[in-house]
Amino acid sequence: MESDNSIGGNGSVRLQKYMADCGVDSRRHCETYIVAGRVAVNGTIVTELGTKVIAGQDKVIFDGKLLKLPQERCLYLVFNKPRGYLVTASDTHGRKTIYKLLHDIKTRVFPVGRLDMDTDGLLLLTNDGQFANKLMHPSNEIEKEYDVVVWGEITDDAIDALRKGIAIEDGFVTAPATVRKHKSTETNTSRLSVTIHEGHKRQVRMMMRAVGHTVKQLTRVREGKVTLGNLPSGKWRELTADELQSL
Repeated sequence: MESDNSIGGNGSVRLQKYMADCGVDSRRHCETYIVAGRVAVNGTIVTELGTKVIAGQDKVIFDGKLLKLPQERCLYLVFNKPRGYLVTASDTHGRKTIYKLLHDIKTRVFPVGRLDMDTDGLLLLTNDGQFANKLMHPSNEIEKEYDVVVWGEITDDAIDALRKGIAIEDGFVTAPATVRKHKSTETNTSRLSVTIHEGHKRQVRMMMRAVGHTVKQLTRVREGKVTLGNLPSGKWRELTADELQSL
């Protein structure tokens, strides 16, 4: 897949592709319009072909006219991401991406947030950039619940530290987390339910490492009031009206 077809984690696309999708002209002709200074993004003339925009958020003006994508139905999906898949549109190393499992979705969608390759579970997807950006804004403090299995027997002191907030590897201090310990079915492991509202990269893994434990398995099971339920791994469904309203 070519890079200018790719959707980033924030839903951005190259300006010339966005213009073509809006029906201005072919992508190549749109590139000449950009270089000629006929296009403004958020009130500023741009001439760089590497410029990226987010549909529904950035205002693109061509020859004085506001560009809009053709109307398409907004999709709001919950996807049960398997382990071993990257949350990206393409990978230069040929690794598997979630889009190999989303081939039956005809509308282009992008992830709301991230899950690393070794983490499975609930991932929200949409083609509504405004919704995605609002949901990811830190002020919303949407709860994210994880089922965590770590190596070794975790102590009550370690759990208390996680509940109070803890400094992780890059100096970030986490907000207090909700942590519950469950009975583990495997020897030499501990199983926890951890709920946070931040979206720091690899946060849960670093929290566990900060109290002396390595994650064996990590699954996101809930975001806000949206849960995985019995959704099979690698499958998706649309959010219900109630779920969408809750977010």
